[in-house]
Amino acid sequence: MGISRRTVLQAATAAGAVGAVGLGQSVLARPAAAASPPGDVVGKVTVGYQGWFACAGDGAPINGWWHWSQNWSQTPSTTNKAIVAWPDMREYPATYRTAFGNLGNGQPATLFSSYDQSTVGTHFRWMKEYGIDTAALQRFNPTGGEGPTRDAMADKVRSAAESQGVKFYIMYDVSDWTSMQNDIKADWTTKMRTHTASPAYARQNGKPVVCIWGFGFNDPQRPFAPPQCLDVVNWFKAQGCYVIGGVPTWWRTGDRDSRPGFTSVYHAFDMLSPWLVGRISNASEADNFYNVATVPDLAECTARGIDYQPCVLPGGVTERQRAHGDFMWRQFYNMGRAGVPNVYISMFDEYNEGNQIAKTAESQAWIPTGSGFLALDEDGTACSSDYYLRLTGDGGRMLKGLTPLTAVRPTAPVLGGDTVPPTIPGNFRVTGVTDTSAALAWAASSDNVGVTGYRVRQITSGTATPIATVAASITSFTVTGLTPATTYTFDVQASDAAGAVSAPSAQAMATTNGSTSIDLALSRPTSASSITQSYGPGNAVDGSPHSYWESANNAFPQWLQVDLGATTGVRRMVLALPPISAWATRTQTVAVQGSTDGSSFTTLLGASPHTFNPATGNTIALALPAGTSVRYLRLLFTANTGWPAGQLSEFRVHSA
Repeated sequence: MGISRRTVLQAATAAGAVGAVGLGQSVLARPAAAASPPGDVVGKVTVGYQGWFACAGDGAPINGWWHWSQNWSQTPSTTNKAIVAWPDMREYPATYRTAFGNLGNGQPATLFSSYDQSTVGTHFRWMKEYGIDTAALQRFNPTGGEGPTRDAMADKVRSAAESQGVKFYIMYDVSDWTSMQNDIKADWTTKMRTHTASPAYARQNGKPVVCIWGFGFNDPQRPFAPPQCLDVVNWFKAQGCYVIGGVPTWWRTGDRDSRPGFTSVYHAFDMLSPWLVGRISNASEADNFYNVATVPDLAECTARGIDYQPCVLPGGVTERQRAHGDFMWRQFYNMGRAGVPNVYISMFDEYNEGNQIAKTAESQAWIPTGSGFLALDEDGTACSSDYYLRLTGDGGRMLKGLTPLTAVRPTAPVLGGDTVPPTIPGNFRVTGVTDTSAALAWAASSDNVGVTGYRVRQITSGTATPIATVAASITSFTVTGLTPATTYTFDVQASDAAGAVSAPSAQAMATTNGSTSIDLALSRPTSASSITQSYGPGNAVDGSPHSYWESANNAFPQWLQVDLGATTGVRRMVLALPPISAWATRTQTVAVQGSTDGSSFTTLLGASPHTFNPATGNTIALALPAGTSVRYLRLLFTANTGWPAGQLSEFRVHSA
């Protein structure tokens, strides 16, 4: 069982609660700029995701009540429990009966299993609905008995992230992992690296993201010396990774919870994420922390070209820290006034410590009788079970500049009656483009008092600007007056008769026609007839010439397909293999097919041999017939003189 981070870090809290002050708003003439441009972690809201709950009978290799009870072999009860807060179980498709008494409303006390794909799907659906961009999957020492279950959880998280359009990355926690230095490299190489082939795997600066939590902490759980830690950080960077450090609170000063001598380790990370749980417990302490840590930490990171990802936490339920959202919102406000572009929420599903934002019992009616658990209304103010998810969404929009900076919580603890917002418009998409226009469409929203209209917005540098309002009966809009050969981003919101507005839909990108350089296939959805190992079709459109798709061996014909998102005029394709001599000259026989609906394909270019030669960049260009207008492009491979499979590292598509 993983040991709580909080329990071993509390001792350093008192020393950090006081200190130098005076670095207040006067230093904030302008927001600090991130060292890196926006990506899947910079400019985004990330949540820590444990995914470590199992139940007897769920099929998990660990075969027990993992993290629900102190004795995993026994059913959780009032005398055998490892959690301090009770989840709201109303939306879980699969549940497991416990030995707790019935809930206050008489319903049986059940819990979820993270090993159920439906549970992970529910969690990632919430992330999408409430504006959470990225999940950091916690990975403790996988070499022991927990390893097979943790391995399976990585697969389940990947599947849920892909289906919901949320990003994820691996976050190694080195606590109590004595053989970490060698094990972590082997684990990444043989197991976890394969997940970077997923289009949902987080990338920053074009690199797959990995976090290592625990280097430099001044406690016996993480006794590693600086050279060991620096070796691991530099090894991951040499693997082409963007490496985040989950570091001590006082990393910058090198004292209190930080061991001395770790400065070179901290400065080696691409991003620093100082720990905060157990450091502050109310709004006043959050304000002090803003002065003594947040502002100078951000300045230090900015000066050294390191990205900065501080924590925001909802507060412990048992400790009565939450103050119906005031505590968490004060932290968001402080991050906003400091100019912090991204945050790490501690945590999503940490019911063991009670600092979870996932849906939680809102009153004693939803808690087992006699359990001693507190609900979200413990301070006398009613809070809906999703309140801290809603606050997270509000905070993320504020940090991204989509809503004004405010010290006042923008969302009430309980939304009832006419204040319930409409559901998020679904299936937002681009249905067509011209040189100067983009056609958009979406699925209708629903609402308790009736949807009155939709607001279409254009997203520019993270700022959303309304550009049109349409009636409730209309679920499409064509944006005109656009610039040729330019990529635009849009979303849509629904409004109701009470003035409530839904959260934004998923974003959709449209590239107007007329470009000779813009790659219409970049980062678009892909599919393939087959893959070998982790060489998935997304590698061909990720913008990197070194990652590649490879089909099953000795099984021609094979195909690779890209969805451009809308029927678009295309005239040219560029196909490439990795531009290195190891990829020796080879000839692949390829035909090109196109479709507007993804089911009926016509031949655009017949099968023909094409030679890829590293002396000329391993690249070929194909001209398509004039007037070609398709949404789906498919390459059909029937031969390869260099390897018995279809292979491609770049599949670029251009409109001219």
